[in-house]
Amino acid sequence: MIDAPILVTGATGYVGGRLVPALLEAGYRVRAVARSLDKLACRPFAGHPRLELAKADILDLPAMRQAAAGCFAAYYLVHSMHPDNPDFAATDREAAMVMARAADDAGLSRILYLGGLGRDEDELSHHLKSRHEVGKILRYGRVPVTELRAAMILGSGSASFEIMRYLVDRLPAMIAPRWVQNRCQPIAISDVLGYLVGCLAEPRTAGQILDIGGPDVLPYGDIFAIYAEEAGLPRRHIIPVPVLTPRLSTYWLQLVTPLPRSLIVPLVEGLRNEVICHDQRIRDLVPRECLSTRAAVRLALDKIRQNTVETTCADAGKASPPEWAACGDAPYAGGTIYECGYRATVQADPERTWKAITHIGGDTGWYYGDVLWRIRGFLDQLAGGVGLRRVTIRPGKLRVGDPLDFWRVVALDEGRRLVLLAEMRTPGEALLEFRLAPAGDGRTEIVVHSKFLPRGLAGLAYWYALLLPHNLVFAGLLRGLAKAMDAPLVSPPTRFTPHRPAACSLPRSR
Repeated sequence: MIDAPILVTGATGYVGGRLVPALLEAGYRVRAVARSLDKLACRPFAGHPRLELAKADILDLPAMRQAAAGCFAAYYLVHSMHPDNPDFAATDREAAMVMARAADDAGLSRILYLGGLGRDEDELSHHLKSRHEVGKILRYGRVPVTELRAAMILGSGSASFEIMRYLVDRLPAMIAPRWVQNRCQPIAISDVLGYLVGCLAEPRTAGQILDIGGPDVLPYGDIFAIYAEEAGLPRRHIIPVPVLTPRLSTYWLQLVTPLPRSLIVPLVEGLRNEVICHDQRIRDLVPRECLSTRAAVRLALDKIRQNTVETTCADAGKASPPEWAACGDAPYAGGTIYECGYRATVQADPERTWKAITHIGGDTGWYYGDVLWRIRGFLDQLAGGVGLRRVTIRPGKLRVGDPLDFWRVVALDEGRRLVLLAEMRTPGEALLEFRLAPAGDGRTEIVVHSKFLPRGLAGLAYWYALLLPHNLVFAGLLRGLAKAMDAPLVSPPTRFTPHRPAACSLPRSR
């Protein structure tokens, strides 16, 4: 067994969050790297004795050098497809250069990279071209690279699986572009992880580009039909038409699925390419019995029903409070922060109140004005944002880095404080904070505190346009929270003027 740790980049993402425990189970030492140590520390694997946590941004060469120092090999599992990045290919190009340089400087023996299927001689989509380009850049360095190329990954929470799940669940019939007749060779996430771990133990995979896929080669329409059968749904009718292109399809997919347009567009455009394994060498190098498409779909649905989904495609994202929310700067530094706060006292102890706070959003809703929240989410989807209907499958407890509707948890002090960073499209940055404090005699004071750093005149107009709705929603939220707990309000919701120290209450990211 290798003594040096294995570096895993993207350790809080969909694949990385599952690969880390798989490597630990196989007996390896692992150094998990992400932009936020708090987010890493909240992962279920964080306390493992053979695990090290490291903070580094993939674009920060000195930080990546330090993270890779002393490691034997590295898994490269990052990509830059998110709503705030209009040119993910350029960012991925820069990140791959940093990884190649850091691996060279640290003297790593291997880089293992998960890319996308598709032949270079084909007219590949922008997304698949970028995936292949990343592999080429990594190979420019001196460190041997193992590039695994996969098509559709079948697993609870994966982007491609969630697109299919929401499409088939919600549409008994669909008019689809011609790509539904294209062939695909999907692979279960468990088999992806098996190949990733197996390649590390097989030296012959070093320096190789290897196709990985399951045993079935099927048109997308057949995969959808298998999903409907396993989900217990009536047969779905798919009508392919030549005039509906993948790009046009993305607009109505935004309305049906919970994924942001920034993720839907590259994935759907990639469906125009036939993605099957032309190279079968992986079967000899890392032999394994891969799950069939039906078995993979059944397993994914079982995990969703049992609420045992380890990671989702929504896990990747910034999990640190913005710099302007930290103390140390003058109040005017970086711009004026606009704030709105409400407080109320309920006849319920902090533990009971905290449980109600941490169940906010998702299926529970926001305790008041859910129609307004849904309208805001719908408008965000139309603008290409994440929308309110996020792929969020909770294990029953909030963690730093978790997505929560169109927010993300960036700070959490168990039983006392929850801080959410807005990921919807806004002309500025927004935080929403909940604070609890014991008020004696089994009572709890609840504070709802919003903070907004506007960007230009549009940001100011946005803040003042929503000032009245915010007042209604926050006051109603506190009343609804008390009603949901069946706890009387000792003091009604009251607006207060937050002071600058309250706005500075967030710690700087470590």
